[in-house]
Amino acid sequence: MNPTHQAPARQPASNPFARGYDNLHIERLLLITYANDCPPCFRPVHDTQAHLPDHELQLFPCLFNDDFALIGAGQSIPDELDERCPSTGLVRKVIYAVIGETLNERHHVGDLYSLEEAQAMVHRLSFETGHYSRAWEISTAHLTEEALRYLESRAGNFDSKPIGLLFEPFALTDCNGVGCKLIGTPWTDDNLVRIEDRPYSSLRQEQLYAGTPEALVNVLYLAALADARLLIFDPDAAVLDGLAIFDE
Repeated sequence: MNPTHQAPARQPASNPFARGYDNLHIERLLLITYANDCPPCFRPVHDTQAHLPDHELQLFPCLFNDDFALIGAGQSIPDELDERCPSTGLVRKVIYAVIGETLNERHHVGDLYSLEEAQAMVHRLSFETGHYSRAWEISTAHLTEEALRYLESRAGNFDSKPIGLLFEPFALTDCNGVGCKLIGTPWTDDNLVRIEDRPYSSLRQEQLYAGTPEALVNVLYLAALADARLLIFDPDAAVLDGLAIFDE
């Protein structure tokens, strides 16, 4: 079999297994207008005024810089903060921005106009009762013949014991498929050092030294990096766009 395209083993520019957001949180921002020919800008209120409710921020004049804003009307602003804010504007709206991460990259998910609405969005996206889409069924075309034989051999050996490679194959005889249970995900350096006291590079070398085919190691890494826990290879399943395919 020859690969038609090869997914990188480390730090992929994109990961076809990535779904959803991690570390969802809410940031309260002020939408500020200032000079007539300038577009609006967004700034967080300074920590010293974070206690102010929305109605004491919205439609009030403010001072701001590149990092934060301060409401001037009815508020005492220390001289050292006043000197750090060269611009003046008007707070038009209080915005609750929902921010998330995908593969450690920050993403702006959306803006809401009340804390309650933002909290409801975070709740819907977080799936707090469990983890969503941590199981994948993909075509065996994403494996070389060597990798598929390796999985089938390990899955069919019912007497085999865990060998510390952080994945365990299992057989699916009714569909001629084979699955993998991924352990200790996500396979980021931070998480693996925390639970295994080793970075991913050490795990990868151990998997390869143990005879795991490289094509399988690459697929498992991408799935585990996206925090998938179950990966099923089925000859009748669809291919996953962006993942390496091997032609017969």
